[in-house]
Amino acid sequence: MAQTKIIPGYPALMIEGDKKSLVITDLHLGFESNLSLNNIFLGKNKTVAEITKEIEKIIKKTKPDSLVLLGDIKSGIKSITKTEWETVPIFFESITKLIDIILVPGNHDANIEKLIPNGITLASSKGIIIDDILLTHGHTMPSENFSQVNTIVMGHVHPVFFQKESLINGERVWVSIKCKKQKIFHSKSGELEVIILPSFNRYFYATQKKFYKKSISPIIEKMDVIQAKIVTLDGTIIGNEQQLSSVI
Repeated sequence: MAQTKIIPGYPALMIEGDKKSLVITDLHLGFESNLSLNNIFLGKNKTVAEITKEIEKIIKKTKPDSLVLLGDIKSGIKSITKTEWETVPIFFESITKLIDIILVPGNHDANIEKLIPNGITLASSKGIIIDDILLTHGHTMPSENFSQVNTIVMGHVHPVFFQKESLINGERVWVSIKCKKQKIFHSKSGELEVIILPSFNRYFYATQKKFYKKSISPIIEKMDVIQAKIVTLDGTIIGNEQQLSSVI
């Protein structure tokens, strides 16, 4: 049975079974073009260089067999922006030299196939299964065909912790939720664990909840929470189901 482990200090998850799969989500490459409309300039290709360097560091440190990208590689939803035509190929050119990549498309990845090189496995947007774990972006409901899984690993909602007095107010966090399986897979009973990854893009944060737009997930909306853990990037548990509304 595969095990899931947080990589301490990074918004990255390792799934260890017969092989090791590194999982990250929500890069949103090319998002700088939206910021520039508000006269915020990060510098040309600055974010893609930072993200690429950090992923390379994690790969060299953990030595996984494959990298699973859980969607929203690019930032534009319906089209490919000029920035994305530049940044997304730069990213893949560097990372494909190091590791095999599986890409599960998210809701921002329309036409992503035009930006990826040969050799990358482009999976269905419904997700992939490793042992008893479903890896999916999180913007769609899982098919009943996946009902044998005991864990869902997803991104999409960019969990961030909001508590004004806290030192980590506005920081990205992990969320693990135990819920009733029947709410997601109607033919099954028992419990299901849903692990929500933080956005890999470090610029997806805010210090006040009213300024932070979260994505809506049908998985989150349907679930019946039994218990939950909210965990910092370094692995410290800082909250439970009572704080969920402050995070997702």
